Amino acid sequence: MNIKGNLRKITELGIGFTAITILALAGCGGSGGGGNGSSTIAGLVSTFAQFSAPAYIASDGTNLYVTDLIHNNIRKITIATGAVSIFAGSPTGASGVADAPTGPGTSALFNQPHGITIDAANLNLYVADSGNNNIRQIALSTGSVTTIAGSITGASGTANATGTAARFNYPWGISRIGTNLYVADPVNGTIRKIDISGASAVVTTLAGTPGGFGYSDSLTGASAVFGYPAALSADGASFVYVTELLNNDVRKINASTGETTTVAGGNYFSPASGVGSADGTGTSARFYSPYGVTTDGTNLYVADTFNHTIRKIVISTSVVSTLAGTAGVSGVTDATGPAARFTYPFDVIYVNGVLYVADFTNGSIRKIQ
Repeated sequence: MNIKGNLRKITELGIGFTAITILALAGCGGSGGGGNGSSTIAGLVSTFAQFSAPAYIASDGTNLYVTDLIHNNIRKITIATGAVSIFAGSPTGASGVADAPTGPGTSALFNQPHGITIDAANLNLYVADSGNNNIRQIALSTGSVTTIAGSITGASGTANATGTAARFNYPWGISRIGTNLYVADPVNGTIRKIDISGASAVVTTLAGTPGGFGYSDSLTGASAVFGYPAALSADGASFVYVTELLNNDVRKINASTGETTTVAGGNYFSPASGVGSADGTGTSARFYSPYGVTTDGTNLYVADTFNHTIRKIVISTSVVSTLAGTAGVSGVTDATGPAARFTYPFDVIYVNGVLYVADFTNGSIRKIQ
């Protein structure tokens, strides 16, 4: 099975669809454009800023940082004003693998950047540079870009090691607890851990075994099995939540032990489970290739990408409901609850009481409050 090829095909689905976002935080509908700029309409930002494929979002509380995986760069949105700029990566959308150790960030090159997170002190961004098979660090103060783990030439692999001797295979989601980063390594079928407390990043495997592919529950460490782990969201203390594209579920990993359990959703490998859109409790709920996940500490919010909806999971009970959008109905409508429309929403992030959504095919950042 060509897992990497399938992941790239999934990533690019919906690019050909075109829509116009009338009211969104930033961006214009459709799959073209990499421009900057903004203007305010009813407290939101209109269509002057353009994204090709907004994928994942991080925030320092004041700004949003968005990976644009087709334009191979990282955009910065000032939340208060909606101003959009290119923070790192080529302004022309060129791809490559080049650091910028003294800055500016726009002199660095990325290749299909996906997941993005920020450290506890709001000093550095960390980006899963999927096409380059590595993890990049971007200093917020200077824009300097360095490769902290994975190959500097784009070579893939499975090796646990220090810094650039480690290997990944199309790393996707990334999150953080303390001085540890957690990375979804989907082609390898693993969740990796990167200790960034020292002078060099140390990479180990938290859960899963390279080459493992399938579904298992309540197994620990190397015994765990995944089906395309995609996005990650950590609770900041003990657990890492993982969306799985093929298993259509949300898993929970104990960051100390690597024990993996299913929070909600189905199981691709069970005839009675798998793809769907049903609300419900735990494994009775159904998702369709969920890509993004975030938490407010009490709930998880999931970008249920192929259902075109945003779902909510109460952590204490695993009760799943649909927060916005209607399953199977795409579009670009700003409205309340089921009347809202998304087209392949990729990611969602909770910031100061507001959810921001990377609405991938509509090329926009949406806001739910």
